[in-house]
Amino acid sequence: MQIIDLSKTIEYKKEDPWFMRIKVKNFSHKRSKFLIRFFLGLPKKLFPKNFEGWADDKIVSMGVHASTHIDAPWHYSPTVGGKKAKTIDEIPLEWLHGEGVVLDMTHKADFDEITLEDVQKDLEKSGAKLKAGTIVLIRTDRDKLTGEDFVNKGTGMSKEATEWLIDQGIKVMGIDQWGFDLPLRHLVAEAKKHQDPDMFWKAHLVGQEKEYLHMEQLTNLKALPSHGFKVSVFPLKIKGASGAPARVVAMVE
Repeated sequence: MQIIDLSKTIEYKKEDPWFMRIKVKNFSHKRSKFLIRFFLGLPKKLFPKNFEGWADDKIVSMGVHASTHIDAPWHYSPTVGGKKAKTIDEIPLEWLHGEGVVLDMTHKADFDEITLEDVQKDLEKSGAKLKAGTIVLIRTDRDKLTGEDFVNKGTGMSKEATEWLIDQGIKVMGIDQWGFDLPLRHLVAEAKKHQDPDMFWKAHLVGQEKEYLHMEQLTNLKALPSHGFKVSVFPLKIKGASGAPARVVAMVE
């Protein structure tokens, strides 16, 4: 079995826009040796032989929607169909492991929405079958973009395509670009241009009526077949959170 990592590395990148930047502080072995001696009171002569101290690290700054992550229903709305929306710690683990299907949307141009027809045509072409519990991964190859381009370019799921996938029994889906919808700044500009509130965040807001989760900032989907593999998505269990960083992996026999 081959295990393929679909997650970005959690790290600081100077080229990232300010709101995406992650700050991790690394502490050396030498520092902990000092702490052990002076705060725990262990004499140097009692240190284990060849012990250099322990390394330690601290995540100084990182939002739950940074890097590869999964959005809980609570992110889209406080309610789903009139009932309280689940936070990330309330998601059944069974939803987060299952058969995987990749939809190839690499042909879609920037700002060109992924339609229901696009989804159905690709499934027909690949022969992949959807069933309840399938985890759907949407490949756009925008994971190769960096900096402002990563945030401001890309395609995005339509309301109709998202609703249809949920109606097939899909609880979890994900995409390899910054956001699940069309780029956020583009949506804001279009909503202003057309004076139409329904143009903003259409795929996300499907979650007001239909319960689902989606992943953003996946990577390496090009390494996967269209179907015939399994996916595991295990987010950090953060109390009351709207989402969480996740280690997403695919298992191909």
